Amino acid sequence: MIGSLFIVAAPSGAGKTSLVNALVDRHDTIRLSVSHTTRPPREGEVDGRDYHFVSQDSFAQMRDNGDFLESATVFDNSYGTSASAVEALLGQGFDVILEIDWQGAQQVRHNFKDSCGIFILPPSKSTLEQRLRSRGQDNEDVIARRMRDAENEISHYVEFDYLIVNDDFEQALESLTAIIMAKRHTLDLQKLKQADLISELLD
Repeated sequence: MIGSLFIVAAPSGAGKTSLVNALVDRHDTIRLSVSHTTRPPREGEVDGRDYHFVSQDSFAQMRDNGDFLESATVFDNSYGTSASAVEALLGQGFDVILEIDWQGAQQVRHNFKDSCGIFILPPSKSTLEQRLRSRGQDNEDVIARRMRDAENEISHYVEFDYLIVNDDFEQALESLTAIIMAKRHTLDLQKLKQADLISELLD
C-alpha cells in the first residue's frame, strides 16, 4: 500500500505547525517530513526532530546533487525536503505531510501530481500579528517583514485543494483530519488496498 502525500502551507503565524503536530500525535499512520534548513535552531528545537540543521555548504551540495524534492529560500534561510526520505515513508504506507511554503508546493506538485494541497488561513490580520508577537521569537523588524510577506503567501491559496481557517484550533484540527481521512478513501487508493476483497466479492 502506497501512502498519500499532503502539502500544508500557511503564512507564518497562522498556526500550521501546531495543527500538523497535533494531527501527527493523534494518528500513528501519519508522518511529518523533517526538512533540512540552514537557519540556526530556536530554543527547544532538536536536530532530526524539528529540522535537520545543516550548513549552507552542505545544503548547496545536497541541492546540486538533486537530493531535494523541493527547496526554497525563506527569510534569508534555505529549506529543503529530502526526496528519498519522503519516498521511503510513502512506500511503507504512511501518509506524509510536508509543511512547506507555496514555492515548495509548486515544485512538489510538478513531481507528485496526486499530492493534496491544504492551505491554512488566520481569522484576521490582527490575529496573525498577535500570534507572531506572542511567540516572543522575533524582533519588531522581523514581525513587520513577516506581516508584509504574509499577503504574498496568502495570495497563493488558489493553488491548493483545500482551505481551512484556523480560528478555533480544535475545529481546524477536525477539518484537517477529515481531509486526510477522505483522501485515504478515494476510489483509486481503495481499489489498490481492497483488491483482494473486491476480487472475492465479485468472484
